[in-house]
Amino acid sequence: MGLSKWEEDLLKNADAVIDKSPMEDLYAGVFFNQNRKKYWIDKATFGNCFMVFARDFSVEWGSDKRYWDWPSIKETSDVFIDVVELLQVSRLSVESKFDTANLTAGMNYEVVFVMMLKEDSDGWSAPVTFRLDLPNGNKQEHEESLLKKPRSQWFEIQVGEFMVEPKNDGIIKFMLGETNSGGWKRGLVVKGVVIRPKK
Repeated sequence: MGLSKWEEDLLKNADAVIDKSPMEDLYAGVFFNQNRKKYWIDKATFGNCFMVFARDFSVEWGSDKRYWDWPSIKETSDVFIDVVELLQVSRLSVESKFDTANLTAGMNYEVVFVMMLKEDSDGWSAPVTFRLDLPNGNKQEHEESLLKKPRSQWFEIQVGEFMVEPKNDGIIKFMLGETNSGGWKRGLVVKGVVIRPKK
């Protein structure tokens, strides 16, 4: 299977020099945009997959070191990415967006947050709202409690899903938030969002 023009352009703009077979790289994943995004091909569906890392998010109070920290973690043997760690806030709002033109037409995709609660996390009695806004104006929203989620390990929460078709062509927006309880929260670490074909 040869590379499309779009895939060739992506490899030219990768953060690291590609020295293996291009298809091998595309299955393993290619980082770009200063390690703010990762692209790979799903071997089972041959669909385009992306991860939008935390550095590409808009985080309310995200630049204030009293409330948020941006540590780097090792993603692969030679790639570090920034995650965002909640130190303390009463209003939680984290969001980003992505262009569906980069996805594989005709496939059903899911949008999934990847995050972790630290051992000393606290303030999660109120549920967190997850929302996906589609280009056609539809919104998918649900609340989920983080109280019983595992500590100190990455877990996933699906935000929503959609079919890549002309009526959904454009920008999707995804967010997580908790702004109603007024209680202080801490210990949430957000790695990013995965956009991948739903199996």
